[in-house]
Amino acid sequence: MPNWAGSSAAVTNPRGVCFQRFWIQCAQLHHPKRLKTVLNFACVEAGRALARSTESSAPVFRKTKHMRLLVVEDEPRISEIIKAALERAEFAVDTVRLRADAREALANTAYDAAILDLGLPDGDGLNLLAELRPAGNRIPILILTARDAVEDRVLGLDAGADDYLVKPFAMSELVARTKALLRRPGAALGTTLRAGNIVFDTIGRDVSVAGVPLQLPRREAAILEHLLRRQGRVVPKSVLEEKLYGIDEELESNAVPVHVHHLRRKLQDAGAGAEIHTVRGVGYLLAETKG
Repeated sequence: MPNWAGSSAAVTNPRGVCFQRFWIQCAQLHHPKRLKTVLNFACVEAGRALARSTESSAPVFRKTKHMRLLVVEDEPRISEIIKAALERAEFAVDTVRLRADAREALANTAYDAAILDLGLPDGDGLNLLAELRPAGNRIPILILTARDAVEDRVLGLDAGADDYLVKPFAMSELVARTKALLRRPGAALGTTLRAGNIVFDTIGRDVSVAGVPLQLPRREAAILEHLLRRQGRVVPKSVLEEKLYGIDEELESNAVPVHVHHLRRKLQDAGAGAEIHTVRGVGYLLAETKG
């Protein structure tokens, strides 16, 4: 019978968020599954502590709801807490627990990044990576696992993972690492986007027109960002719907057109040097105004 011992200590980050960090020690390791159970429990407690600390305070993370993530995690409690933390950071999040479900989700949805556990009920997450990369799927993937040996980390990164985080972990670090993945060259996040006199700071989520701040609701800002990133090209309505809404969120047929209508009017009222054009039956296009 392994001799388990654990301790916890409260840690406070610069924002005053208190969460639990756990150190797990074992004299013998005859049952790896028990280690995963203990580590998962540690992550759950850490997530709950973070959630309690932020319930009555302003959101800790910047808004990025337009980014859609896939979380592949077989432990329901861990998956639920990760989803809640990422949604507090304003990501749209879908969760699956099987490798087969992850494969299907990635084939049918244009996710911006994925968080992948390795010890899945129907196989190793590394095998999913081995399928994706040769097929040309370059989605940023962060491995989240209890496998902490250097050899395991090297194996995961060599298999095509973009980052590797070991359980237990701080939820704030997971969110920060996810954002860092999306800010890398060629990834979904950038820094500053411009069209005419419109400036969009994607880090601070601030929009200005001719130097004057323009307040936009979350989804209108997300639509503007997508149009800015594809300036001069048509963005299909279906793409905006996928980016703005998760699988579990209800979507009315006219939701995107309504958001675009309000955004177009606000840009016009602010004297924007670019305007949104509707390509009937297809989507929307942002182009700088002439003259």
